Amino acid sequence: MRLLHTMLRTGDLQRAIDFYTQVLGMRLLRQKDYPEGEFTLAFLGYGDESEHTVLELTYNWGVEHYDLGNGYGHIAIEVEDAQAATARIRAQGGKILREAGPMNAGTTIIAFVEDPDGYPIELIQAGQAIG
Repeated sequence: MRLLHTMLRTGDLQRAIDFYTQVLGMRLLRQKDYPEGEFTLAFLGYGDESEHTVLELTYNWGVEHYDLGNGYGHIAIEVEDAQAATARIRAQGGKILREAGPMNAGTTIIAFVEDPDGYPIELIQAGQAIG
């Protein structure tokens, strides 16, 4: 078995694609409209879907906003240097939720940023597994 993808709903598909590609460096792997269902799916990632877990963005036509609720946590992305990554994201207009530093009650260096739809993204410095 293998984890294939994580799906997030977005109120503005192009804005979300721009954030994940231009700010976080993912590639748009594929995108398809489903007129009968009135939605569009876009799959993004750092590598081919056959070998990497990817992100599925779902745009339900005409829905501009979602209530994220309190059950959702975050997605996590490994970065070489969490402090440099947050600086680069900030310079590109990204929102920083937590500056890079040791996690609460631990030593792993993490940071949190937010995507345009309000989803938190944890940046974990490479070589520092949380445990």
